[in-house]
Amino acid sequence: MKRGLIVLTIVLLIGSLCPANADKTDDMAQLKQQLLKQQKMIEEQNQLIMKMMSRIDQLESQQQKTTQVIDEKVTKAVDAKKIEAMPKGFDWVKNLKISGDLRYRHESIDAEQSNHHWKDGRNRNRIRARLMVKAMINGDWDVVLRLATGSSDPVSTNQTLDEGFSTKDFRLDLAYFHWHPQAWPNLDVFGGKMKFPFYKVGKNELIWDGDLTPEGVAANYVFDLKNNNTLHLNGGAFWAEESSSSADQSLWGIQGYLKHLFEDKSYLLGGASFYSYGNVRSGTTIYDSQNGFGNTTYEITSDDPNTLCCDETKLGYVSDYDLLELFAEYGSKINGMPYKIFGNYVKNTIAATDEDTAWLIGAALNKAKDPGSWQARYNYREVNADAVLGVFSDSDFIGGGTGGKGHEFGFDYQLTKRLRAGLTYFLNERGDDNDYRRLQADLIFKF
Repeated sequence: MKRGLIVLTIVLLIGSLCPANADKTDDMAQLKQQLLKQQKMIEEQNQLIMKMMSRIDQLESQQQKTTQVIDEKVTKAVDAKKIEAMPKGFDWVKNLKISGDLRYRHESIDAEQSNHHWKDGRNRNRIRARLMVKAMINGDWDVVLRLATGSSDPVSTNQTLDEGFSTKDFRLDLAYFHWHPQAWPNLDVFGGKMKFPFYKVGKNELIWDGDLTPEGVAANYVFDLKNNNTLHLNGGAFWAEESSSSADQSLWGIQGYLKHLFEDKSYLLGGASFYSYGNVRSGTTIYDSQNGFGNTTYEITSDDPNTLCCDETKLGYVSDYDLLELFAEYGSKINGMPYKIFGNYVKNTIAATDEDTAWLIGAALNKAKDPGSWQARYNYREVNADAVLGVFSDSDFIGGGTGGKGHEFGFDYQLTKRLRAGLTYFLNERGDDNDYRRLQADLIFKF
């Protein structure tokens, strides 16, 4: 009996335990499923949050761009309101662009005389101030006016600081129209007193001074050729001296050069120019009738029909001047710095003397543009007496004119965005091997 009760008790206990274990197993399975669902929900929420963050970044970027556009539009609108607020008839002011520069120069000159004795050195301080206004007439036409300090000298706008603090002159330095038709985008036409319209390799001044602003008409045209080649054609007609009693003295020029651009952005160009002066020997020397600026001259006698006044000596040119120029230039980079090498050769094809050639070679390294940047330049040249017209050649080399040879060294340093310092040194020989030395220290302000 006892044994039976014990067996019954065990059976009942086993029966009661088995459902409990089954319930626990079900609970664990359900808990695991819930955890998996929660993990999946968390992952989905994380993905949603990432998408929302990305969208927020996009909205912030768009907002910044929109704000910038709005600021620009507001600025333009304010400027437009300023123009609209101007008196009626003055709305043309919005088409004006005003610019200028001021150069302060200290200059030291030592020149050896014909007896090989040194003249007392000359030291002087000079300024050059220029103010330019460009008026945009419409999409095809511009007009440019510029005033500059200096005298009537065609190759200098310098004004020496002297004469007891006297006031200084301002003169008309530029006054020309510029036609650049939109229908022919490669054509430029100029008329009036203009910037020099022909290309000068390395901006050299073997034939033409950098301050020369010829007077007449000129045109430039660029042909786009295949394989990164362009053909440049320049031409002009200029009036040097007008006379009511004899033929006018004039200058005619034509130039062509081919430029090739390589894949690495370096370039090579070469070409030729021909400049022909009209009626040079028919009158007195250009600009100054008593100065040949190195060219071979003769005295005009009172019996000469070209004599303008019998009371003073006047000079005439021995030679006519038809100049053939050949030139080339190569530009590239070295260690990230731009450089160029260049050269040109000139021959007066109708000179009356054998002093009829001039040549120059030079180089430039780097470019002074951003604050802290610099550039260096050098050239060597020889200019025979009748190779070019001296009155228009470099006014600093050998003191101006022709009949000399020597070196020019230059270095510029950009102090700020609109302020540059520069040094130029001329180590030359002129005449009968007389040394000529000239040092220029410049500060140039632009606005």
